[in-house]
Order: sequence, then C-alpha cells, then structure tokens
Amino acid sequence: MINVLFVCLGNICRSTMAEAVFRDKVVKAGLENEIHISSAATGSWNLGDAPYKGTKEVLDREKISYEGIYSTKITDEEFNTYDYIIGMDESNIDNLLKLNPSLKNNEKIHLFLSESIDEKKQAVPDPYYTGDFELTYELVNLGTDKWLEKIKQKING
Repeated sequence: MINVLFVCLGNICRSTMAEAVFRDKVVKAGLENEIHISSAATGSWNLGDAPYKGTKEVLDREKISYEGIYSTKITDEEFNTYDYIIGMDESNIDNLLKLNPSLKNNEKIHLFLSESIDEKKQAVPDPYYTGDFELTYELVNLGTDKWLEKIKQKING
C-alpha cells in the first residue's frame, strides 16, 4: 500500500480538493487497494470542518465525491506513515519542515506541481484568498494526473 497525503494551510480548499480528485482517479484506475489517500492542514483553524463552499461547488459540478473528507492537522504519526507528503505551495513545504525538521532533504516531502510544470508556476494559489476555485481545480486536475502516473510506475516496478 502506498500512502499519499495532500497538505495545505487549513485543509478546506486545496488539499481537500486534491484528496477528492486523486481518490476519484485512483478508483477509476482500479488502484484503491494499492493507494491510500488523505489530506491534512499545517494549521489548526478549521479542524473538523468540511471542504469549503467553493471546493464543494467545483467537486459537485465534476461529480467527484468528497464524502468523509474534513479538516485535520497533520500528526507526527502521519509524518512517519505516509510515503508521499505533498504540499500545495512552498509555504506549506516550509510549514511541514518546521513541524518535523528531521524530514529536511527527505524524499517524502514534495511540492504538488513539481511533477507537472516549470518551477516558476509550482504553487497552487489558495482559493480561500483568491476566490479562483476554477484555477485551483485546473491545477489540481493536472497535478493529480502526474502523481498518479508516478505512483503507478512505482506500483508496476
């Protein structure tokens, strides 16, 4: 089983969208018994909250379930059990490393779009502040395709 954790600041917009979209793709690929997916926050503001309204609207339109997804904060145990801890922007990566400095230079921590597009555009802007949930979905869709390709290669050896 490969464990994938998407992380953003509050775990109500970007990382929950990534979790739902990636889960949908994993199920459609028939890999739900090979890949475990979750999401978490680096902060504590929204603990227990469902995905944000704009995230739900996009996922509803795309007919992607977000059932069972709610905001949690990353735990020390998750730093140990997840194979891929994927931050949605550089600030998330910095926060992850502050929460667990032992993972600096560790292969577990990744920038979400690092597999997808050039270095200047690797951040997924936070739609909580920008209001642009469409851009977030476009980038999440692109990024989850690339992560699924990468993880499928690992599964298939």
